[in-house]
Amino acid sequence: MKHSLFIARMDLRQMLREKETLLWMFVMPMVFFYFIGTITSGAGGSSDQVENIAVQADGEAGFLFDHLSKRLAENDYKVHLPDENGVYMEKYQFEDFRRQLSIPTNFTENTLFGEQAILEFRRTGDADLATDFDQFRLTRAVYTLLADLVALGAMGKAPSPEAFAELDAMPRTLEIASRPAGKRLDIPSGYDQAIPGILVMFVLMQGLTGTAVLLIIERRQGLLRRLASTPMSRTSVLMGKWMSRMVMAMVQVAVGMIYGTLFFSMNWGPDLPMVVLLLLAWAGFCASLGLLAGCIGRTEGQVIGLGVLGTMVMAALGGCWWPIEITPAWMQSLAGFLPAGWAMNGMHQLISFQNGPTSAMTPMIYMVIGIVVLCWAASKRFRFI
Repeated sequence: MKHSLFIARMDLRQMLREKETLLWMFVMPMVFFYFIGTITSGAGGSSDQVENIAVQADGEAGFLFDHLSKRLAENDYKVHLPDENGVYMEKYQFEDFRRQLSIPTNFTENTLFGEQAILEFRRTGDADLATDFDQFRLTRAVYTLLADLVALGAMGKAPSPEAFAELDAMPRTLEIASRPAGKRLDIPSGYDQAIPGILVMFVLMQGLTGTAVLLIIERRQGLLRRLASTPMSRTSVLMGKWMSRMVMAMVQVAVGMIYGTLFFSMNWGPDLPMVVLLLLAWAGFCASLGLLAGCIGRTEGQVIGLGVLGTMVMAALGGCWWPIEITPAWMQSLAGFLPAGWAMNGMHQLISFQNGPTSAMTPMIYMVIGIVVLCWAASKRFRFI
């Protein structure tokens, strides 16, 4: 153990001297957290989130618009109207809002006289799932308003604010009774998805590139050959190499969790100890995989190239870049066979879905078995020259 600790300490000193290692360990996680978290903010999340919508009306919109605003609120929109200076919420302009709704001139008067009224909705940003959901909610609000007008006509009442209030107060002859079929699972998005995902990816990348290539360099420079001539056993050397890589992975995990908590207000859920254990298991898996890659690889370029490619493929297909729950069924099935998919499944179960510590046991068992298998394979392929 003494020899293993000595080797681990020397390896850590060497790895932490590299500027590239410091850059990817302490700087790039912050950049990726912000970038990926921002672009995935609309990829999932709760469907009952209240969204702001700015309304611009030409002339007097009338009481039909008041009733439409009520229907929009029922569909999880917060309607914002301008003040006398055309300013929204004391500082914003109409164009500043992501969701903009334009009401035609004399909306109520023209609609009651049977003239066509066209409501124009604009949404900035790229088309995504949230865009389709906006269209669905707005359509439902408008058609509910039309249904109310038809109902008043069938009752022989002229549309008015009082008539709409009376209609709302009437008992419905047809009601839909709904109840939960199970615990609702809100798909993580934004920083809730990006921080665990990028953290898993960076630990994997560090294991497959930064720490793996060091073993290639030591073999090429003859440092491993010198170790072979010392009283250190082969097992002690391997254990020291694994320990140094495990410590580097643990540092990466700690940095990611600290950054996520301090700068992005990441909520790690009610089972933080289990989250830490899961990430430690993932750190051990990546350390073992990096050790095996260093034992198999022949050149630095080969290890770095294959390491980066392998990391990107596993991160994309394993759910590190986007919620795996929004992908096709075949991709979700494939993620169950990928190590990154195991880690992300465990993180989602603990953090986003809050299914309790036992929900992450299966991914953790997979990773522990992987550590044993990878270390065994590395011991068989390890060579001093």
